[in-house]
Amino acid sequence: YYEACNCEAVCPCRSEGDRRGGRSTYDSCDFVLSWLIERGQVDGRDLSGLAVVLAGSYSDDEPGSPWRVVVFVDENAGEDEQRDLADVFLGRLGGDTHRIYGRAIQDVSLVRPAAVEVVHVPGRWRIGVATFVEVRSTVAAVSEGPVTCGITDNLAGTELVSDVLVVAAPPFEWELRERCGFTSPFSYSG
Repeated sequence: YYEACNCEAVCPCRSEGDRRGGRSTYDSCDFVLSWLIERGQVDGRDLSGLAVVLAGSYSDDEPGSPWRVVVFVDENAGEDEQRDLADVFLGRLGGDTHRIYGRAIQDVSLVRPAAVEVVHVPGRWRIGVATFVEVRSTVAAVSEGPVTCGITDNLAGTELVSDVLVVAAPPFEWELRERCGFTSPFSYSG
């Protein structure tokens, strides 16, 4: 798992040491979330080696803070596997993704196959989706204790500083620099 958003590092939405997560730095969150699947399957269809990216936004002040998202599924997957990727990571199949964040997703503007690249190499973290998304991080952020994220079911990870966070996927368009990022292993089940 690797993500970036418009918050300042360490993202106030995450828990840091004894501090519990709270509101976004700017009262709204513009985000890119990505997953690179090492091992996984749905109904016997292998999803190992595939990636998926969600870009979206929510407001802390809107009741329930509903997420509005676009979803990019790995174009290297077959049609059934692309549908599986979208259904799993949108929380449509229940399980951990539905429990952890899927219920917050209220509006899906687009589900599209695309060239997706997710790199989890320290110092060279990257999310690339064709001409739609570019996220890069090269350094870990300084933190006051272990950092955990709800999306990874509160597994500890590494808080990052994102050098660049660009999204050009209508209705979402932004270009940010020096904002927060986070990377962690994950394990979801249904």
